Amino acid sequence: MKRTILCLALGTAAAFAATTASAATLDTIKQKGMLTCGSNPGLAGFGIPDDKGNWTGLDVDLCRAIAAAVLNDPSKVKFLPLTAKDRFTALQSGEVDVLVRNSTWTMQRDTQLGITFTGVNYYDGQGFMVKKKLNVSSALELNGASVCTQQGTTTELNLADFFHANKMKYEVVAFQSADETIKAYDAGRCDAFTTDASGLYSERLKLKDPDENIVLPEIISKEPLGPAVRKGDDQWFSIVKWVGFAMVNAEELGVTKANVDEMLKSTNPEVKRLLGVDGNFGESIGLTKDWVVRIIKAVGNYGESFERNVGQGSPLKIKRGLNALWNKGGIQYAPPIR
Repeated sequence: MKRTILCLALGTAAAFAATTASAATLDTIKQKGMLTCGSNPGLAGFGIPDDKGNWTGLDVDLCRAIAAAVLNDPSKVKFLPLTAKDRFTALQSGEVDVLVRNSTWTMQRDTQLGITFTGVNYYDGQGFMVKKKLNVSSALELNGASVCTQQGTTTELNLADFFHANKMKYEVVAFQSADETIKAYDAGRCDAFTTDASGLYSERLKLKDPDENIVLPEIISKEPLGPAVRKGDDQWFSIVKWVGFAMVNAEELGVTKANVDEMLKSTNPEVKRLLGVDGNFGESIGLTKDWVVRIIKAVGNYGESFERNVGQGSPLKIKRGLNALWNKGGIQYAPPIR
């Protein structure tokens, strides 16, 4: 019975989403003069406000880039912090215009919730963190362990798959919010903490003694994290998708926040198309020719945003890895603007 009610609820939500999205999202945003972006309540490196309410993070930069492209002002963003449980409902209902909240792109989410993912702004995978005093060097040594995790995420399912596949026993200790989960782990209520590897590095900063905790080497899942929009508005889908692609292409072409004005004089055909010197690519999605110039002036290219928020220029110091450009050993790759 519960399953039937859930399916009906999801179907109703999807139908409502399609109806609300049929109204041009771009026009609505312009009318209200503000982009509403669904965000993580507080994940360092991705989406977190300081004590003055100033938001920073890789996901935050993408929201600001969209606002710069659409409203010519990266500050015209209202960040709405959402729990993992509530994030998709907020997008379905129209409470947010776009969800940029370290959410994993899965088939079910992309086909059954009335939403669609626009791309991947961070390739991740689920891992484990334990206290050094546990004397564990591999997740395969966690047989019989209690594991703290967050409800309403793919993390719970991946956790079950991993232990089942390796014929190990475990006890799940689940909490509604990420903050509750990491606090429980820090208090010793479980042996291990599991979430996306990026989240492990971020959440470790909150612990009483971060250096006494280690991230184990195993990555047990594919977690392509990216923004999502409601189905039914192709123009808005294209805008959000190509804002992300533009930031990746800008890095590949060497266009930075510092040199973007100079690069407007470039004779490189790809750079000229990217920056709107040639063609009407911005106009084709309802923006102006200089849409990418506004993005880069606001937040820089993808590489700049990565390094500032989660890379070597940040407290997290995460290596580029899979998130390096395709020609630098990673898999970040954007279709060309042409």
